[in-house]
Amino acid sequence: MSYRNIALLALVVVTLAVYWRTGNNGFVNYDDPVYVVQNAHIQELTVHNIAWAFTTTETGNWHPLTLLSLMADYQIYGLNPRGYHFTSIFLHVANTVCLFLLLAGLTGATWRSAFVAALFALHPLHVESVAWVAERKDVLSTLFFLLTLLAYARYVERPGSARYVPVFCLYALGLMAKPMLVTLPFVLLLLDYWPLGRLRTGQGGGEARDGAHWHVRDILLEKVPFFLLSALFCGIAYVAQKSAEALLPLNDFSLLQRVANALTAYEGYLWKMLWPRHLAVLYPLPENAPPLWHVVLAIFVLGVLSAVVVRHHRRHPYATMGWLWFLGTLVPVIGIVQVGFQAMADRYTYIPSIGLFVMIAWSAAEFANRFRSGRIFVSAAAGLILILLSAATWRQLGYWHDSLTLFAHTLDVTHNNYIAHANMGDALDEKGRFEDAVFHYQEALRIKPRNAFVDEKLANELCKVGRLAEALAYYRKALELNPERAELHENLGVTLVQLGSIAEAEKHFREAIRLNPNFVDAYYNLGMTLAREGRLTEAVSSYSEALRLNPADAEIRSALEQAQAIGAARHATH
Repeated sequence: MSYRNIALLALVVVTLAVYWRTGNNGFVNYDDPVYVVQNAHIQELTVHNIAWAFTTTETGNWHPLTLLSLMADYQIYGLNPRGYHFTSIFLHVANTVCLFLLLAGLTGATWRSAFVAALFALHPLHVESVAWVAERKDVLSTLFFLLTLLAYARYVERPGSARYVPVFCLYALGLMAKPMLVTLPFVLLLLDYWPLGRLRTGQGGGEARDGAHWHVRDILLEKVPFFLLSALFCGIAYVAQKSAEALLPLNDFSLLQRVANALTAYEGYLWKMLWPRHLAVLYPLPENAPPLWHVVLAIFVLGVLSAVVVRHHRRHPYATMGWLWFLGTLVPVIGIVQVGFQAMADRYTYIPSIGLFVMIAWSAAEFANRFRSGRIFVSAAAGLILILLSAATWRQLGYWHDSLTLFAHTLDVTHNNYIAHANMGDALDEKGRFEDAVFHYQEALRIKPRNAFVDEKLANELCKVGRLAEALAYYRKALELNPERAELHENLGVTLVQLGSIAEAEKHFREAIRLNPNFVDAYYNLGMTLAREGRLTEAVSSYSEALRLNPADAEIRSALEQAQAIGAARHATH
């Protein structure tokens, strides 16, 4: 068996061994319900739902292939999370294999390529992309990303349309899994620089590894279709995120704050790759810009590293390629266009980290070749690093076991994380721990007071523990922020009935029906309220409408029949 096959087998076995633990994890309450658990479109394979996958932007993204992959999983596994996790694990293994084959094929350096692939496979920063079902888009899009690079390497060997078209098609498929791949044309140019060598020699062009001569103009022209496709998907992503109201306005987070956060995020990603501790599913966006000292430190670190890379670009072209790969592929998610409420995210490193891993592996190999016992030292150090990373990844996978474990850990390692508190409240509510849930919803509101959905959740929870007067105050607060939410009016109406404010409750039930004419519970509760007031004719009308909308509901039918019977008895008496 060749060294390459041995390395390949070892990568597959070790990655599966470390990530197998994920199979015991469940779904979490952060995006998984939207993508799978409560998504009726995913749970039925029909022409209509396939068309929905290609047209929806409900999640703030247009990624039909990701939705189709989840749809396919549901056909096999139903709502058993184990199957979804194993699909993501196998995609991660496939990505590891493709990365190894790409680097080994382009450079001929088997063990350096294997070390890069092992770092990619075992680094705990990548746990989020693999262990989170809702992040299927990461592992799936990266597979197409790497297949595109492999197809490009084949095209460069013998250029022609028959080899060019598959590169373009694979790239398009990758973008349909996650639009973060818009930087891929830039990555192709980096590969042209190193290791392909098409841009490194001569003023007008370069000489590739096989001795073929290339002109810079031709190299750039062949990338034009890719850049045009990237521009198209940038537009699609912007429209999708805007339609889902995922874009943070400049009024809420200024351009200066965004630039400062982007600089500190780059520095943060570097440290987390070198020292992966306190990893969390969400790092909250700060209310204000990072401290000046932190911004200055980030500029210094990035500036020094960039200067070193530029100064030694001729002797160490791999460092230039790797550093620019890291910086460039993070651009879409670095926060200048702020999507969501995270300052940074582990999942965003899934592709960018490859550039840094290349720098580390090739630098270590050069160091090893300078000293007599350098290879022994570097090999031992590499083995120890991989063992430590595997242990850290195994531990990090455990935090994804369920929502309670995930958000308890997130709250331990982050500060002022209102989203984590809110999700912790949801997880505790699901377990029936209502008083504990109240605490976390209150903490979420302490951190971010103006939040209608958390106000409503806290009010719901207070109702469950019998604190109706407090619940009423939070319902009213939520209503001020979100007066068009029908469910909020309906919940407020139910609470008012319990507190004896029947007339006001009726107003809110009717408003809920106005906002949502198909709101069964609002019709039913309005009927109950009217029946209590002795307005049986109106109650019968409301019950009848509820039953029309949900004819299978025995409780509604019983209430309707009871109101009709009482009404008939009164009529007979008179």
